[in-house]
Amino acid sequence: AVHEGQVVSAQELTVLLQPLFTQNSRNLVLFLQDRLSIDDFTYFSESYGNKNPFQNEILQSSPSSLVLPAVDCKATRYLLSVLQESGDWKLTNLTNLSISQLEVNASNPNLLVVQLQPLSSDLKEISTMEAIAENDKIIGRVTMDLQERGIHFSVIYTAVRPSRISRRTDVVAGLRRQLMAAEEEDSLSYPPLNVTTGNYTCILFYASNFSLKANRSVLIDLTNATFLTQNVDISASECSDSNTTLSLKYTNPVNGISSLEIRFLMTNKFYEVSARKWFTLDSVEIVQDGEKFAKFNVSGISAPAEYSFHCQLVGTSNLYPARLVPSNEAKNWDVFISELQIQGFNIINNQFSYASDCTGFFTPGIWMGLVTSIILLWILTYGIHMIMQLTTNSRFDDPKGPALSVPQTE
Repeated sequence: AVHEGQVVSAQELTVLLQPLFTQNSRNLVLFLQDRLSIDDFTYFSESYGNKNPFQNEILQSSPSSLVLPAVDCKATRYLLSVLQESGDWKLTNLTNLSISQLEVNASNPNLLVVQLQPLSSDLKEISTMEAIAENDKIIGRVTMDLQERGIHFSVIYTAVRPSRISRRTDVVAGLRRQLMAAEEEDSLSYPPLNVTTGNYTCILFYASNFSLKANRSVLIDLTNATFLTQNVDISASECSDSNTTLSLKYTNPVNGISSLEIRFLMTNKFYEVSARKWFTLDSVEIVQDGEKFAKFNVSGISAPAEYSFHCQLVGTSNLYPARLVPSNEAKNWDVFISELQIQGFNIINNQFSYASDCTGFFTPGIWMGLVTSIILLWILTYGIHMIMQLTTNSRFDDPKGPALSVPQTE
């Protein structure tokens, strides 16, 4: 029994999933989505009448089921690692294109990880409902295929983070004040992607959202594949003391794109003006299907060689502090990276060094406050100066005496 407001911890989730590891059927299907909340099932099914995106009845037809309204983000973040450690599974990563080619050997325990389509990030409810409906079809296609083969299996449908976060005090785990920024940062944190050469790490890369948009229409969310499931090939990355290249290769990221490679090219140079070495991110390159090449020139991404670089927003928009300037075919691409942190040199203990932030100390808000304060201070100073210049008369009329005569010479 899960009480209202209870958030299932990582330890409690492991105990609840223990029957999956002890039963005779050792086939497990994990449907992983980027964002999902228990309220989505009722919201989207009731808001649009007959257009219910959840058509599968696998939960009702299952002989046993478990619904957890709220699970700790850390528990779902490392769920795949926990499942892999729980037994000798044969791990198979599936996409929408490879589902038709699924081959399962029922004699061995199988762990099938199905990466569902990411929900739209533009907060449009219609597009979000369409993405959920497409994911529901994928779930139905996989489960029906396994049932037709006579394979017994268990299903876990979850997400990396919630799509709806309640701020009511009666549905949170602790009744205490919390910084909203700190809570959001904790819910989105996961280990960075690291590239190693030999026994040491030469590149660290992290982002809370890593998305591309091809031809201004096709959204490609690479966050889960890069950092959570790490379904990305980094073997082409290169490291040296002066030049570093982070290569990220994805297979079938979305329908219509069979392969996608993204390269981050960094250099480490000595600058005489500052008398120290600085590393810079010179360019970002995108190679689609091994043929179409796009290049972005980077402005504003640099840091001392011993530091890492951090920026809240990086992309092709003119409003971002660190901008990717497109050239040639890159105009057909839009890039959005939030909470970027990258380091390609002088990594110690497999951790990011002190971060040089793209936002300087004097932000637009600080400048506005300083200018406004200076204007108000000038008005106050001028008013006090005028008051201090006021003087009183040295002589006054006496109504009972003769009139006061003031000569013109005085």
